[in-house]
Amino acid sequence: MGDPDLRTTLQAAIEARRDAACAWLTNLIAFPSVQGAEADAQAYILARWQDLGLAAAYAEIPDALASDPEYSHSDHPQPYAGRHNVVARRAGAGGGRSLILQSHSDVIPAGDWAEAFVPRCDGVTITGRGATDAKGQVVTMLLAVAALADAGVTLRGDLECQVVIEEEVGGNGALALIRQGCTADGVIVLEGTGGHVHPANRGAVWFRATTTGRSLHMGRRHEGVNAIEKMVEVIQRMLAYEERLVAESRGQPLFERYANPVQLCLGTIRADGWPSMVADRCVLEGGVGFLPNKTLGEIRQELTEAVLATDDAWLREHFTLEFPKLHNDAYRIPADHPLPVTVSRAAREAGLAAEVFGWNVSCDARLYNRLAGLPTVVFGPSEISQAHAAGESIRVDEMLAGATALALAVARWCGL
Repeated sequence: MGDPDLRTTLQAAIEARRDAACAWLTNLIAFPSVQGAEADAQAYILARWQDLGLAAAYAEIPDALASDPEYSHSDHPQPYAGRHNVVARRAGAGGGRSLILQSHSDVIPAGDWAEAFVPRCDGVTITGRGATDAKGQVVTMLLAVAALADAGVTLRGDLECQVVIEEEVGGNGALALIRQGCTADGVIVLEGTGGHVHPANRGAVWFRATTTGRSLHMGRRHEGVNAIEKMVEVIQRMLAYEERLVAESRGQPLFERYANPVQLCLGTIRADGWPSMVADRCVLEGGVGFLPNKTLGEIRQELTEAVLATDDAWLREHFTLEFPKLHNDAYRIPADHPLPVTVSRAAREAGLAAEVFGWNVSCDARLYNRLAGLPTVVFGPSEISQAHAAGESIRVDEMLAGATALALAVARWCGL
């Protein structure tokens, strides 16, 4: 079967499952699979893989994973009993390259969006929490694998499909599979990239800065030390560091298109005390984005040094900087590596834009590349601007086009 025939056959097979795809996604959205409540969504996904004839099973996550240095701690840790990754495998005939397809079923909370978990489908668009990030990507994966089977395609290389949990808190589901030894000749992580192919990701690390002072009644303010005022200088020094970081990041390979490819975000701030007292403790939390020209260790060190360069002796002695939560490293593989070349060609044939460049977002992809040493790209239908948004949605046609591109990429990477 020639490539034009294969593409046409796969497109027809995917179109034939349009109604099924809409049902899969609306059913998945209805599960409020926030951290700790992913079990029902994962059970549904496991059943769909089994319906498609794959060898599918749960992969347990040990509680001991929390002691791993790469583990991402969250504000509301949950035990892993009853909470699993799902792994489905289709063995190849031999002689081809192996491939992992990966995405996640966990979503962020609804927030103020009252109908986040009440899916709506008008035949053109599907709306609900996770439509893009990333239940729509899971359905794209299901569609692609189903189409290959419907088209009678036999792959030479092994195919493994992973649907993980806890991506939204830093990637602990993916970390568990990597520590359990998953491996392949390539990895495609499905996220909403607008059909573009990203062989590089920005990194991100969250920080917690604390200043302490000496508390007194406001009538003796000038005899005390205000932790809030000390934090003002911390903020000024952090923003000056951001300017330096942005300057050092411009023009980095695969990220040239971004005027401000990295950022320092001041997320939350709080102080202890009372309106009529000098604050004795102030806590600032935020994050730093960075490119592959920097490591996590360098970012931590540079941010700390930027603050401690102050002439204020009190601040130097009464300031702490911690990095207790999300810590995603950046990664990059060459744009001309066979994996991004294969995926981008397939995506263009499916009618997608499929430019190859670095993503100024962080996701599970860096774990497969940095920890497991696997060539990894990020690809998927819909836009990242939909992720975490109230009114999050995905167009059905772009999900089907993404599935066609993915099926073609799998066939060409694994071999027929």
